Amino acid sequence: MSLKSESIKELEDLCRVFRRDVLEAIHSAQSGHPGGSLSVCEILTILYQERMNVDAKHQDDPNRDRLVLSKGHAVPMLYRNLIEKGYLPAGSMSTLRRIDSALQGHPSNHTSGIEMPAGPLGLGLSAAQGMAMAFKLDGKAARVYAILGDGELNEGAIWEAAMSAPKFALDNLTAVVDWNHVQLDGTTDEVMPMRDLSGKWKSFGWYVIECDGHDLAALDRAFDEAEAKKGIPSVIIANTVKGKGVSFMEGQAGWHGKAIDPDSFKGAMTELGGAN
Repeated sequence: MSLKSESIKELEDLCRVFRRDVLEAIHSAQSGHPGGSLSVCEILTILYQERMNVDAKHQDDPNRDRLVLSKGHAVPMLYRNLIEKGYLPAGSMSTLRRIDSALQGHPSNHTSGIEMPAGPLGLGLSAAQGMAMAFKLDGKAARVYAILGDGELNEGAIWEAAMSAPKFALDNLTAVVDWNHVQLDGTTDEVMPMRDLSGKWKSFGWYVIECDGHDLAALDRAFDEAEAKKGIPSVIIANTVKGKGVSFMEGQAGWHGKAIDPDSFKGAMTELGGAN
């Protein structure tokens, strides 16, 4: 797609707004997962705001692209993108995790724009594969994106899907690993070392692309490359930083799921250039 510099600047500005809005919603709810929501910001933003064929006015379009947020705890950033695209009302971030709100703590397909519920980790890649297979059988050109957490790769179901997707030549499927190197209880190296992550995916028959997951131009090139690859599915290993944009959250497992206290919230908003 080759994003122009003006488009990159617009997306960067959106990401700053999205980070502030997500942290404000999590702080207001006193519940949520700020670290993983911030690390996946650029990935979700470039997909929804630039690349994916989705339209809130035609939500049932059978030819629309699909996205499965398998790392469902990062859904606040997905909600903010859906608001920007018109799927959810402006201002609805303030209802995050409230009783009877459409914006629950994990994705629900009762929420406008959500294609697949998530909560238990490890299931999203299989669901995305099923969608991609259906498109192939129906002769549709739509693409499917599965956003995976790096800690989620501990789940065996991920590797069952990874083993079978190349068999069906699902070149309309792109997995994205939000490789922020931190999971619930510590770093991924401490909890369950993945070692040669690229090599693992290659050995299962996937086309592997590595990039900086916060560099919008690099992500754009990676998605172009994945779309151009024929005959096998692609995986983008996006090197990211947990808690990206807030210095005291960056790389810290403690912000995987934690309410934001008033002083931390004030500091975070100052760093992100917002009101506090």
